[in-house]
Amino acid sequence: MKQGFIKVTAVTPKVRVADPEYNAREICKGIEEAVERGAKLIVFPELCLTGYTCGDLFLQELLLTRALDALSTVALVTEGSDALVFVGLPIVKAHKLYNVAAVLQNGEVLAFVPKRYIPSYAEFYEARHFAPGNLLSEPFLYEDKEVPFGTDILFQVDAIQGLTVGCEICEDVWVPESPGTAHALAGAVVIVNLSASNETVGKDVYREMLVKSASAGQISAYIFCSAGEGESTQDLVFGGHNIIAENGTVLTQAKRFKTGAIYADLDIHRLVHERRRMSTYQGEYVREHKIIPVHMEEEETLVERWFSARPFVPDQIEEREKRCDEILSIQSYGLKKRCEHTGCQSAVLGISGGLDSTLALLVTVRAFDMLGIDRNKITSVTMPCFGTTDRTYDNACKLARLLNTTLREVDIKEAVKQHFRDIGQEESSHDVTYENGQARERTQVLMDIANQTGGLVIGTGDMSELALGWATYNGDHMSMYGVNAGVPKTLVRHLVRYYADTCDNEALQTILMDILDTPVSPELLPPVDGMISQKTEDLVGPYELHDFFLYYMLRCGFEPAKVYRVACMAFAGIYDNDVILKWLKIFYQRFFAQQFKRSCLPDGPKVGSVALSPRGDLRMPSDACVRIWLEELNEL
Repeated sequence: MKQGFIKVTAVTPKVRVADPEYNAREICKGIEEAVERGAKLIVFPELCLTGYTCGDLFLQELLLTRALDALSTVALVTEGSDALVFVGLPIVKAHKLYNVAAVLQNGEVLAFVPKRYIPSYAEFYEARHFAPGNLLSEPFLYEDKEVPFGTDILFQVDAIQGLTVGCEICEDVWVPESPGTAHALAGAVVIVNLSASNETVGKDVYREMLVKSASAGQISAYIFCSAGEGESTQDLVFGGHNIIAENGTVLTQAKRFKTGAIYADLDIHRLVHERRRMSTYQGEYVREHKIIPVHMEEEETLVERWFSARPFVPDQIEEREKRCDEILSIQSYGLKKRCEHTGCQSAVLGISGGLDSTLALLVTVRAFDMLGIDRNKITSVTMPCFGTTDRTYDNACKLARLLNTTLREVDIKEAVKQHFRDIGQEESSHDVTYENGQARERTQVLMDIANQTGGLVIGTGDMSELALGWATYNGDHMSMYGVNAGVPKTLVRHLVRYYADTCDNEALQTILMDILDTPVSPELLPPVDGMISQKTEDLVGPYELHDFFLYYMLRCGFEPAKVYRVACMAFAGIYDNDVILKWLKIFYQRFFAQQFKRSCLPDGPKVGSVALSPRGDLRMPSDACVRIWLEELNEL
């Protein structure tokens, strides 16, 4: 449960209709197995102690009495465990019958939460037996003890900061103003739903959509547990379609027409962070709720949740291709608007034969095609200097020609040498001045050619470089519109590959594939035996790691120790843990130290959920101190 993780489960036991004793035994087995696996929230289906399909047997006193006896049996098996258990049964209160979730922990019944909305349409006729749950909780005498009874009850767990649980039952989630929404607005970050949702053709898709939508709108985790095998099939079939979702994403769901349990590890801190981040998430219409404190021991959760090593890149090919096309459209539409607004009919790019400048050129070509402007109005400028290799130079030139842009070559070696003489820089000293002098000279060339052609200088730097500050201030850091500013390096590669796969031009595809195979380098140091001598990832670390760090730090709000923990899980077998820790420390150091470069970024389109624009997503002071972040990492 440390770092906000909690293991939860939805368990559908095989039941016998109107046999509470048998059902209690099966439920007890489910609880014991769930506790053994470390689950702290355990949810069973609606009316599972009796079976949902008892019909008029719900009016039989014997069945109701035996259901209470069965509840005592189930409560007994929870002794010694701090897991919170939700079990469905019928309860009589003030001469009315209610469809109720009993909430159990450590041998005790903490509360009864009745179903608020009772369906009586189509195949449902619950109003024949059950009354709607009361809005305001009342004391209910159960086994000589007063237990809260009502739909307004929340369970506040002390082991995880921010963990509050609300409960609703089946139909409650299908209505416009669900109890779950009120619970969420009152502070619940986990909603459990005890359900008996029967199967009809296509209903599973709708049910999944409903659960995803509820969790997304509420910014909550949602545990939906439905009745399954053993229910009467006189008129209906129940498939046990259990679903666990978190903020619009299904973490896991059961295969229908089977009994058993599904498990998931919820990230409560991530949900709390998301609510805190969204200023529009406000509970202004919320009535008072009754809060029941729940104690759980804080312990390490065995996290079995999967974390993608490339959170910016979809794993499925179809989704990835769709994402790539969408991002290219966002980039090109952003540039198209800027050109229309400025009346610009020309664009200037520095092309190096590397991935970033290649993507920027592809985007510019796409924007000019949309504008109906001839591609020869795009000036592709190659500026060879001390570190340029034949491979990158040739690829840059071939790419510019194949795309029918205007190619210009400006060899900057002599200009840079003159500049070195002017400032007293030794050419043999390959220090930061040696490198940055080349980058700034290239930017000056591009700006001046843009003045000559009446065009805009298109920036090529990507979001990963901006995060690390891997850009020369007022060099490649500057442009008139940065089309790649919202694209992380791991995604740049897939965008270029997608373009190669869909361009329907064999020669262009060949060049793009060779660019993809070229090591990432600024090429500011002389080559060795004609080969690139300066590889970016040897200096600042693997971009796949830095993109991972960036996503979970900014998008999810993870503290450094949690970023490290999930990184070790995601990259197990790829990087040793000490290697991950080394580059994570460097990431934080560079991210904080280099904010001054991001504070004056050129305009550029946001394309995903993470962005670094000082006018948008990241309004961070340039002189913020990184000490507490590094202290946490040094304690690992």
